[in-house]
Amino acid sequence: MTTTSAEKTGAHTAEAAGVITGARERIDALDDRIIGLIQERMAVSAVIQEARITSGGRRVNLSREMEILTHYSEALGKPGTALAMTLLELCRGRI
Repeated sequence: MTTTSAEKTGAHTAEAAGVITGARERIDALDDRIIGLIQERMAVSAVIQEARITSGGRRVNLSREMEILTHYSEALGKPGTALAMTLLELCRGRI
């Protein structure tokens, strides 16, 4: 059985299905960019950690992490805090 675009999108009209399909393509492209930026952030974080450890410091700077959590929380609300925690975990690993 062939699935129509309206069935794939949950839309009830072909016009709405077209809008949804186009918007989903934009979301997919945005997600690819976001993933690339996260990977870049991870690489930059690794450089910072290496420099800190090499200089005799600790791997993690908790005051800096609090700044990041506050920044995301202020910009995105409570979900921003969860997002920042996930980013921090990806960039420094679990403590």
